[in-house]
Amino acid sequence: MNTSASSDVENASSAWWRTGVIDMSPGVIRYRGYAIQDLIGNVGFAQMIWLMLRGDLPTPGQGALLEAALMSAVDHGPQAPSIAIARMAATCGVGLNNAMASAVNVLGDVHGGAGEQAVALYHDAAARMDAGMSSEDAVRAALQEYVELNGKFVSGFGHRFHPRDPRSPRLLQLVDEAAARGEVSGRYAQIARAVEAELAVQKGRPIPMNIDGATAVIYAELGFPAPLARGLFCLSRSVGILAHAWEQTQQGGRNKGPIPRQYLPQYDGEAPRDLPAWAKKA
Repeated sequence: MNTSASSDVENASSAWWRTGVIDMSPGVIRYRGYAIQDLIGNVGFAQMIWLMLRGDLPTPGQGALLEAALMSAVDHGPQAPSIAIARMAATCGVGLNNAMASAVNVLGDVHGGAGEQAVALYHDAAARMDAGMSSEDAVRAALQEYVELNGKFVSGFGHRFHPRDPRSPRLLQLVDEAAARGEVSGRYAQIARAVEAELAVQKGRPIPMNIDGATAVIYAELGFPAPLARGLFCLSRSVGILAHAWEQTQQGGRNKGPIPRQYLPQYDGEAPRDLPAWAKKA
């Protein structure tokens, strides 16, 4: 093979995967241009997540907000499907990676996607305001379209377990403090609170913001696109998933299902019946 052809093959091979995330060659590892040896010991995990997703390091204030959002949603106990699945999988004889994968795989539109949907709702209201609508009209119109497309449950508001989610006020307080320092705009916190107020009017009772709505405020304030809110939640909840899978592994147990074996699921099928004569072997 001539030199030119060899060079073409080498270039084609190296360009098979193109990435701006990592530059790696023998003895060299750089993330987004930063040498790994410079990052180690100087950059925390939340900052590293920002770097990998956004291409540069966050300011200290941005990094602190991201870290608060990530740590606030790590766990919600075995009554959360993802945590329960991790524990059940651990009793089936699989390793931690399998238990974690089983759990992460159920973080879908209903359990895990609420933050993404809330960010999209906030972005929709903001876009309507940018187009000239008042904040009240923009929120009302965004809510109406959301309900028409997704149904009556508005992601990020209300909670099946907590009358008022204890995590949300603290997260919003951190956003308010960051806005006062000029680190974020505070716009999406205002929009989220307007959504909460409008829901109370429409429903005739308070529908408080939950963890998904509050972390969505932070992700929107920090400029993350809506789909990344779900990915960030997966990273966050993976911590709780790992902790519960490991705890269950230490506790032992075999083939633990979703309910104790002395409790049977309610049967609502056919009454007991005989096999038809034509189906019986002679």
